[in-house]
Order: sequence, then C-alpha cells, then structure tokens
Amino acid sequence: MTSPLWRTKPVSSESNPKSELKRVFGPWQLIAMGVGVTIGAGLFSLTGIAAGQHAGPAVTLSFLIAAIAASFAGLCYAELAGMIPTGGSAYSYAYAGLGEGVAWIIGWDLILEYTVGAAAVASSWSGYVTSLLHDWGIKLDPRLLAPPLTPVTMPDGTMAHAWFNAPSIVIIGLVTALLMRGMSESSRINTIVVLIKVLVISGMIIACIPFIQRAHFHPFIPQNQGQFGQFGFSGVMRAAGLAFMAYIGFDIVSTAAQDTKNPQRTMPLCILGSQTICAIIYVIFSAVLVGVVDFHKLANDPSPVATAMDAVHVPWLGSVVKMGITLGYIAVIYGLLMGQSRIVMTMSHDGLLPSLLGRLGKRSSTPNITHLMTFIVSSLMAACLPIGLLADMASIGTLLAFIIVCIGVTALRYKAPHAPRHFRVPGGNFLIPCLGILACGSVMLSMGHVTWLRLILWLALGFVIYFTYSVRHSLLRKTRSQH
Repeated sequence: MTSPLWRTKPVSSESNPKSELKRVFGPWQLIAMGVGVTIGAGLFSLTGIAAGQHAGPAVTLSFLIAAIAASFAGLCYAELAGMIPTGGSAYSYAYAGLGEGVAWIIGWDLILEYTVGAAAVASSWSGYVTSLLHDWGIKLDPRLLAPPLTPVTMPDGTMAHAWFNAPSIVIIGLVTALLMRGMSESSRINTIVVLIKVLVISGMIIACIPFIQRAHFHPFIPQNQGQFGQFGFSGVMRAAGLAFMAYIGFDIVSTAAQDTKNPQRTMPLCILGSQTICAIIYVIFSAVLVGVVDFHKLANDPSPVATAMDAVHVPWLGSVVKMGITLGYIAVIYGLLMGQSRIVMTMSHDGLLPSLLGRLGKRSSTPNITHLMTFIVSSLMAACLPIGLLADMASIGTLLAFIIVCIGVTALRYKAPHAPRHFRVPGGNFLIPCLGILACGSVMLSMGHVTWLRLILWLALGFVIYFTYSVRHSLLRKTRSQH
C-alpha cells in the first residue's frame, strides 16, 4: 500500500468548480496585488543597507541580478499556475506533483510565511505611521511602540521598557476588517492604494533626478575591503542576496486562483507582469537613491527614502512620500493576509485542516473564521516580537516554497507530460527549475542557524499535526478508500 506521504491529487486544468468564492479578480487587480505585496519594506529600507554595506552604487546591478534570479522561480510559478488554476499556490502544485507529505510541508510553511510576514510588515508600518503622526504634532507613548521590554526613551528623557507595539495591532485589525467585507470591495480599495503608492514612488524619483550627482557613481563598484561581501564584486553578489528578499511576494498572486476570472490564462500573465514591473521600479529607484545620497551615508539608514527627501530640500514632498509609504504598506498586509486565508481554506477543503477553517461567511463569501484567527496570531507576533526575527522567518519560508515549486515543474513534466500548459517554462525540463533551486538555495544557506532552527521546529510541529489529524481526515484518502 502506498504511503500517504506520496499520494497525489490528479492534475486538472480546471479551477475548482465547487468554490463558493466570487470571481472578482481580473488582470489589473491581480497585478496590483502582486506589485502591492512585492514593493514594501524591501524598497523602503533594504536599498540603503544593500548599497551602504555591500555594493555601493552597483546596488542597481545587484537588484538586476536579483530580479533575474527571482524570475527563475517566477517562471516556474507561471507554468504551474496556468496548469493547476486552483487556490493554494505552491501547496496545490506540490500536492499534484510531489505528494501529500510534501504538500503538507509547504502548506504549513506558507501559513508561517504569510502570518509572520504580515506581522513583520505591520511592525515596520508602525514606525512610519509614528513618524508621520509626529510630523503632525501627535506624539504617542513610546511604551506602546515597541516589543515588550525594549528600552525606550520617554518624553522627559528617562528610560523605560516598552509594553507592546500597539499600532501594528491596529493596522492588522483594519486590513482584516476590510477583507471580511468581501473581495469585490476590498480589491478595489487595494488597487487604489497600490496606484497611490506607485504614483508617490514615481513622484519621488522625478523630484530627485535633478539632484543626482555623477560623482556618487564613481567608482561604480567600490574596491573590496578585504572581506567577502564588503564591496567589490562579492559585495555586489551579497547585496543581490539581500535584494532577492525584496522580490518575494509575487507568489501571493497564485493563491488567488479561485477569486480570479479565467485563471488559466490570467495567472501566468499577472505573475510575470507584476515581477517585471517591480524589477523596473527597484532598479530605477536604487539608481536614483545612490545618485542623490552618498552610499556611505546609507550603511545603517533604516529609512533611505526620508534621507533622499532631506537631500532634495522639498519638505512638503517628504511628507507626501511618507504618507504614500504608510498607505502603501496596507497593500502589502492585504496581500499577505488574503494569501494566508486562501492557503488555509484550500488545505481545509482537502481535509488536512478542520473544515471549520474553510467555512465562508454568508454575506461576504470570505473565510471569516480563518481571518479572525490569523488576526489574533499575527497581531500577537507583531506586538511582541522584534521585526528582524519576523523578517527572517518570513524570508526563509518563502524561499523554501520557491524551491519546491521549481522541483514541482520538473516532476509534473514527467508525471503529466500531456496536461494542458497555458505557459511553458523555456529551456527544457531542467534548466530554469535548476537555476531557481540554486538561486533560492544559496540565499537560504546564507541565513543564520537560529532562523533555520525556528523553521525546523515549526515544520516538526506541523508533522505532529499531520500524523495525528491530517492523515486520517485527508479527503484524498477517503476518496480512494471508497474505490
């Protein structure tokens, strides 16, 4: 008898006909979601660190290299999204190509990725909104702006310990409420928010262009400082590893197949389209940033956008940009929370999680119970854990998903060679998937041992749940036992 770990779902080119979700997403809504999630903390903070600590002006080259590396995984996602147009993203692809055990691993991993990712972005949003409110003369109690026991400076100059990060709870709650109103309304609001974010970034780039100094680009690749990753070509590659993290997010698009009109054709187009738009924005933005600000000043700058705005001496534009960034983070949290709910809902429909988690509200046609549970867990993480820990956990989870998707493309080329593919990864069965595995794997190996340990512990907890609950309740097991 075949082990439950290796049983696979049949490959179907039809989206789930039993889904009660309303198909409200067209190409523009999906691209907006992909761009909205991908352009976030990576653009607003990572560019300065990558330039100042590793690549110098060549950070533009680093973002281009990272875009090419991320595109390997993107191409694989595009093939599988058109081939298996069902909710669940990498989880569903793994279930069809690699078996239930691998599908469980990646589904459990994606639950971690999206929940922790939303917490990390909410924590970062807290800092921006606090700064914006300060500009408006509104000062919040510092003890409500950081994880518990974090040392903070009170208005009278005395030191105290923080209680929790309150604004992060507020933003996760607001986005959760938006999602629970229904996808039609929330998707329109999200598209508007993303449009505002892109316009603000474009306005900043246009305002900064006259202040670009050619001297800031010489030398384009600063001389290596005697250690791998500190400038020189090794620095460009180390910065590319950091920049790779800025491109994770396009996979959110593939979780929305059951909300999408004509997903077979729309999904591949929107995955690759959102990736291309983000790559162009990142490359241009990084070039403008190092052209306006000497890269040495960016080494430890958590808000390079604000630094660039100070350099051009346009105070009102600085406030507009800061407001645009604050609004833009909403689109990131929106995509992550929506993606997480779709993963959980798909797994519950397959019997691997309790059916209660996939139950839809009568009015909103959204999985409200899952939204509420995610709000509680993600809010606690955002309020109580440091952003660095959250960001590392979200990143390693995403990279693992990318690797499994790349493997899945090759597996399904052999398992289902004649299945309809509305998009096909070029280069044969191995080239692009292998390049994707190497690119993602190398970035994963560069991450700290503690981050790896947390991932292993989370996956171990997942296997306990799988073998005590999911194996017995699997819909695929019940279906096969009836035959």
